[in-house]
Amino acid sequence: MSDTPPDRLSVNQNSPYFQRELLERGIGIRFKGVERRDVEEYCISEGWIRAALGNKVDRKGNPLTIKLNGPVEAWFERPAAGGETEEGAEG
Repeated sequence: MSDTPPDRLSVNQNSPYFQRELLERGIGIRFKGVERRDVEEYCISEGWIRAALGNKVDRKGNPLTIKLNGPVEAWFERPAAGGETEEGAEG
């Protein structure tokens, strides 16, 4: 598994961009230089994120989101399972 996050990813299970394995590793998002924790979906190449609007939900129970444009950076918070090993960690 690559150490580079995908160009587009969503936390909504109904989205074609949803990937549980990648989300379980944890994704960090920096939008316009600020780290965000309320991102529902992002696209690095197009430069946008969808962020939740507080606790508001639509009639189907999905969070209401707003699309914000700007520079997006993404990274994995944890390495891939079985990917990296701690070399040189010996005392």
